[in-house]
Amino acid sequence: MTLTGPGRPRTRQSTRPGATAREEILDAAAELFTTQGYATTSTRAVADAVGIRQSSLYHHFATKDDILEELLTGTVAEGLAFARAVSAVGDGAASPAVRLHAVALFDGTQLCSGRWNIGVLYHLPEARDERFRSFLADRGELRGLYRRLGSAAVPAPLWPGDARHHGELAFRLVESLVSLRADGQVTPDSPLQVADAAMVLCGAGSTLGTIRADSLALIGRLGRALPDPVVGTR
Repeated sequence: MTLTGPGRPRTRQSTRPGATAREEILDAAAELFTTQGYATTSTRAVADAVGIRQSSLYHHFATKDDILEELLTGTVAEGLAFARAVSAVGDGAASPAVRLHAVALFDGTQLCSGRWNIGVLYHLPEARDERFRSFLADRGELRGLYRRLGSAAVPAPLWPGDARHHGELAFRLVESLVSLRADGQVTPDSPLQVADAAMVLCGAGSTLGTIRADSLALIGRLGRALPDPVVGTR
């Protein structure tokens, strides 16, 4: 038996990644919520997966909803921070199409690179509850930035009746990676393919090579690195 902190003995040694018990709890919850279901996973099951007592888990999270909220927020935090930074870059430094491609590529890579496919939790009825308004607000802001970049990238209709929802379509394409990953269809190239597809929808297919190169340069200039996507269903 080992200790997670003063007076909080573990029932067994944890093999979970994480520098703290809180991070280990989040990892265990992410696995159980995405593989066994949120409603059927108890806090006791999460605690057992970490190797701590249930009472010790409550030292870090008061409720199961608190764990879900942190997991959901984590799925958009990096993408939103990057989209904000990209939106602050002027047209002189990068065109709207390049900025939209960079946001889609970075955001998609984040969704594909986490240890667990937490994005599947978006589809939970619970995730739309007012209880998770902070996550919903962040996701709404990210979606709005996609739409704004899409409108700038396609300032005029591409065809009669064009609704000019190109940014919205890019946002939806990126989130489709969650389902592709759940089906085991994600490859290391999937985030780039989705970002490229968004450019084709914006009518920029003929300059895709240049946009892609400038997008990668912008990501590097903003001090970000693209992690390797997880290939598989977890």
